[in-house]
Amino acid sequence: MDVDPLDRHDVPRHEVRKVICSLCRTEQEVQQTCVTCGVCMGKYFCEKCNFFDDEDSKQQYHCDGCGICRTGGQDNFFHCYKCGCCYSNLLKDCHPCVEKAMHHNCPVCFEYLFDSTKVISVLPCGHTIHMHCLKEMHEHLRFACPVCSKSVCDMSKVWEKLDREVALTPMPEAYQNKMVWILCNDCGVTSEVNFHIVAHKCQSCNSYNTRQTRGGPSASSCT
Repeated sequence: MDVDPLDRHDVPRHEVRKVICSLCRTEQEVQQTCVTCGVCMGKYFCEKCNFFDDEDSKQQYHCDGCGICRTGGQDNFFHCYKCGCCYSNLLKDCHPCVEKAMHHNCPVCFEYLFDSTKVISVLPCGHTIHMHCLKEMHEHLRFACPVCSKSVCDMSKVWEKLDREVALTPMPEAYQNKMVWILCNDCGVTSEVNFHIVAHKCQSCNSYNTRQTRGGPSASSCT
Protein backbone atom coordinates (compact mmCIF):
# COMPACT_ATOMS: atom_id res chain seq x y z
CA MET A 1 0.00 0.00 0.00
CA ASP A 2 1.35 3.39 -0.96
CA VAL A 3 1.28 5.89 1.87
CA ASP A 4 1.87 9.62 1.60
CA PRO A 5 5.30 10.29 3.17
CA LEU A 6 3.72 13.11 5.18
CA ASP A 7 1.29 10.62 6.77
CA ARG A 8 3.90 7.99 7.62
CA HIS A 9 4.92 7.15 11.15
CA ASP A 10 7.49 4.65 12.34
CA VAL A 11 6.76 1.94 14.89
CA PRO A 12 9.70 1.30 17.25
CA ARG A 13 9.40 -2.48 16.87
CA HIS A 14 12.25 -3.29 19.25
CA GLU A 15 10.40 -1.47 22.03
CA VAL A 16 7.13 -3.41 21.55
CA ARG A 17 6.44 -5.62 24.57
CA LYS A 18 2.80 -6.62 24.09
CA VAL A 19 0.53 -7.45 21.15
CA ILE A 20 -3.23 -7.94 20.92
CA CYS A 21 -4.74 -10.78 18.91
CA SER A 22 -7.10 -9.32 16.32
CA LEU A 23 -9.47 -12.30 16.66
CA CYS A 24 -9.85 -12.95 20.40
CA ARG A 25 -8.49 -9.58 21.59
CA THR A 26 -6.09 -11.22 24.05
CA GLU A 27 -3.17 -9.05 25.12
CA GLN A 28 0.00 -11.11 25.37
CA GLU A 29 3.76 -11.24 24.99
CA VAL A 30 5.10 -10.78 21.44
CA GLN A 31 4.97 -14.17 19.74
CA GLN A 32 3.90 -15.81 16.49
CA THR A 33 0.93 -17.82 17.79
CA CYS A 34 -1.86 -16.51 20.01
CA VAL A 35 -1.80 -18.11 23.47
CA THR A 36 -5.59 -18.13 23.68
CA CYS A 37 -7.06 -19.02 20.28
CA GLY A 38 -3.95 -20.46 18.64
CA VAL A 39 -4.19 -18.35 15.49
CA CYS A 40 -0.97 -17.66 13.62
CA MET A 41 -0.35 -13.91 13.68
CA GLY A 42 2.04 -14.02 10.74
CA LYS A 43 3.52 -16.67 8.48
CA TYR A 44 6.86 -14.96 9.01
CA PHE A 45 7.81 -13.80 12.47
CA CYS A 46 11.11 -12.36 13.70
CA GLU A 47 11.48 -12.31 17.45
CA LYS A 48 14.50 -9.98 17.20
CA CYS A 49 12.64 -7.28 15.24
CA ASN A 50 9.13 -8.08 16.55
CA PHE A 51 8.21 -8.16 12.88
CA PHE A 52 5.21 -10.01 11.44
CA ASP A 53 4.40 -10.66 7.78
CA ASP A 54 1.39 -12.46 6.33
CA GLU A 55 3.53 -13.73 3.45
CA ASP A 56 6.59 -15.96 3.54
CA SER A 57 7.12 -16.15 -0.24
CA LYS A 58 9.51 -13.19 -0.08
CA GLN A 59 12.10 -15.40 1.66
CA GLN A 60 12.50 -13.04 4.58
CA TYR A 61 15.45 -13.39 6.92
CA HIS A 62 16.95 -11.43 9.77
CA CYS A 63 20.43 -9.96 9.30
CA ASP A 64 22.23 -9.37 12.58
CA GLY A 65 24.71 -7.05 10.86
CA CYS A 66 21.99 -4.79 9.47
CA GLY A 67 19.80 -5.20 12.54
CA ILE A 68 16.66 -5.58 10.40
CA CYS A 69 14.83 -8.20 8.35
CA ARG A 70 15.47 -8.40 4.62
CA THR A 71 13.98 -10.33 1.71
CA GLY A 72 15.43 -12.56 -0.99
CA GLY A 73 16.71 -15.52 1.00
CA GLN A 74 19.62 -15.58 3.43
CA ASP A 75 21.57 -18.03 1.26
CA ASN A 76 21.60 -15.50 -1.59
CA PHE A 77 23.13 -12.60 0.34
CA PHE A 78 26.09 -11.79 2.57
CA HIS A 79 26.63 -8.93 4.96
CA CYS A 80 29.64 -6.70 4.26
CA TYR A 81 30.70 -5.29 7.62
CA LYS A 82 32.74 -2.52 6.04
CA CYS A 83 29.90 -1.33 3.78
CA GLY A 84 27.42 -1.97 6.59
CA CYS A 85 24.76 -3.66 4.44
CA CYS A 86 23.74 -6.86 2.67
CA TYR A 87 24.82 -7.58 -0.91
CA SER A 88 24.11 -10.35 -3.39
CA ASN A 89 26.58 -13.24 -3.25
CA LEU A 90 27.52 -12.29 -6.83
CA LEU A 91 29.37 -9.28 -5.35
CA LYS A 92 31.27 -11.19 -2.69
CA ASP A 93 35.01 -10.47 -2.86
CA CYS A 94 34.55 -8.38 -6.03
CA HIS A 95 32.94 -5.09 -4.95
CA PRO A 96 34.71 -1.88 -3.88
CA CYS A 97 33.87 -1.25 -0.24
CA VAL A 98 32.35 2.11 0.67
CA GLU A 99 31.74 2.68 4.36
CA LYS A 100 27.99 2.77 5.13
CA ALA A 101 27.25 2.42 1.41
CA MET A 102 23.47 2.34 1.85
CA HIS A 103 23.14 4.57 4.90
CA HIS A 104 22.13 7.57 2.83
CA ASN A 105 19.46 8.73 0.39
CA CYS A 106 19.34 7.62 -3.24
CA PRO A 107 21.24 10.34 -5.15
CA VAL A 108 18.39 10.58 -7.68
CA CYS A 109 15.05 10.27 -5.84
CA PHE A 110 16.41 10.97 -2.31
CA GLU A 111 14.62 8.00 -0.70
CA TYR A 112 16.60 6.43 2.16
CA LEU A 113 18.30 3.34 0.75
CA PHE A 114 19.16 1.21 3.79
CA ASP A 115 15.61 0.03 4.49
CA SER A 116 14.15 0.64 1.04
CA THR A 117 11.97 -2.17 -0.34
CA LYS A 118 12.92 -1.29 -3.93
CA VAL A 119 15.70 -3.02 -5.87
CA ILE A 120 19.08 -1.37 -5.30
CA SER A 121 22.02 -1.42 -7.69
CA VAL A 122 25.66 -1.28 -6.59
CA LEU A 123 27.70 0.77 -9.06
CA PRO A 124 31.28 -0.17 -10.08
CA CYS A 125 32.53 2.66 -7.87
CA GLY A 126 30.79 1.14 -4.83
CA HIS A 127 28.05 3.76 -4.47
CA THR A 128 24.43 2.63 -4.39
CA ILE A 129 21.29 3.76 -6.18
CA HIS A 130 17.79 2.47 -6.89
CA MET A 131 17.73 0.25 -9.97
CA HIS A 132 14.81 2.15 -11.50
CA CYS A 133 16.62 5.46 -10.90
CA LEU A 134 19.69 4.07 -12.68
CA LYS A 135 17.53 3.01 -15.63
CA GLU A 136 15.99 6.48 -15.73
CA MET A 137 19.48 7.99 -15.83
CA HIS A 138 20.35 5.79 -18.82
CA GLU A 139 17.15 6.86 -20.58
CA HIS A 140 18.37 10.45 -20.24
CA LEU A 141 21.87 9.49 -21.43
CA ARG A 142 23.46 9.95 -18.02
CA PHE A 143 26.18 7.35 -17.49
CA ALA A 144 28.17 8.79 -14.57
CA CYS A 145 27.70 8.15 -10.86
CA PRO A 146 25.78 11.09 -9.34
CA VAL A 147 28.05 10.93 -6.29
CA CYS A 148 31.61 10.61 -7.65
CA SER A 149 31.13 11.03 -11.44
CA LYS A 150 32.81 7.72 -12.35
CA SER A 151 31.35 5.83 -15.31
CA VAL A 152 28.61 3.41 -14.27
CA CYS A 153 29.05 1.01 -17.21
CA ASP A 154 31.48 0.03 -19.97
CA MET A 155 31.88 3.16 -22.10
CA SER A 156 34.60 1.88 -24.46
CA LYS A 157 32.32 1.97 -27.52
CA VAL A 158 31.37 5.57 -26.74
CA TRP A 159 35.03 6.53 -26.35
CA GLU A 160 35.76 5.01 -29.78
CA LYS A 161 33.02 7.16 -31.31
CA LEU A 162 34.48 10.22 -29.63
CA ASP A 163 37.92 9.31 -31.00
CA ARG A 164 36.47 9.47 -34.51
CA GLU A 165 34.56 12.67 -33.82
CA VAL A 166 37.67 14.40 -32.45
CA ALA A 167 39.68 13.24 -35.47
CA LEU A 168 37.02 14.63 -37.85
CA THR A 169 36.85 17.98 -36.02
CA PRO A 170 40.18 19.77 -36.47
CA MET A 171 40.70 22.81 -34.28
CA PRO A 172 41.50 26.23 -35.81
CA GLU A 173 45.20 26.92 -36.18
CA ALA A 174 45.15 29.39 -33.27
CA TYR A 175 44.14 26.58 -30.90
CA GLN A 176 46.10 23.64 -32.28
CA ASN A 177 48.92 24.05 -29.76
CA LYS A 178 46.70 25.09 -26.86
CA MET A 179 47.24 22.83 -23.82
CA VAL A 180 44.93 22.37 -20.85
CA TRP A 181 45.01 20.30 -17.66
CA ILE A 182 42.28 17.74 -17.10
CA LEU A 183 41.20 15.44 -14.26
CA CYS A 184 39.89 12.01 -15.20
CA ASN A 185 36.73 11.11 -13.28
CA ASP A 186 37.34 7.40 -13.90
CA CYS A 187 40.96 6.85 -12.86
CA GLY A 188 41.66 10.09 -10.97
CA VAL A 189 44.80 10.93 -12.98
CA THR A 190 45.60 14.54 -13.85
CA SER A 191 47.21 15.15 -17.23
CA GLU A 192 47.99 17.90 -19.74
CA VAL A 193 46.34 17.46 -23.14
CA ASN A 194 45.61 19.42 -26.31
CA PHE A 195 42.53 21.58 -25.97
CA HIS A 196 39.58 20.39 -28.06
CA ILE A 197 36.04 21.69 -28.29
CA VAL A 198 34.53 18.16 -28.46
CA ALA A 199 36.13 16.41 -25.47
CA HIS A 200 39.40 15.73 -23.68
CA LYS A 201 40.83 12.22 -23.47
CA CYS A 202 42.60 10.90 -20.39
CA GLN A 203 46.18 9.94 -21.23
CA SER A 204 46.17 7.23 -18.57
CA CYS A 205 42.98 5.17 -19.14
CA ASN A 206 41.71 6.61 -22.47
CA SER A 207 38.43 7.74 -20.90
CA TYR A 208 36.65 10.85 -22.09
CA ASN A 209 34.91 11.17 -18.73
CA THR A 210 37.13 14.10 -17.79
CA ARG A 211 36.86 17.66 -16.58
CA GLN A 212 39.09 20.61 -17.38
CA THR A 213 40.88 21.97 -14.31
CA ARG A 214 43.31 24.54 -15.70
CA GLY A 215 43.83 26.44 -18.91
CA GLY A 216 41.25 27.66 -21.38
CA PRO A 217 40.61 28.75 -24.97
CA SER A 218 41.26 32.46 -24.39
CA ALA A 219 42.91 34.11 -27.40
CA SER A 220 45.61 35.74 -25.26
CA SER A 221 46.94 32.33 -24.13
CA CYS A 222 47.09 30.84 -27.63
CA THR A 223 50.03 32.87 -28.91
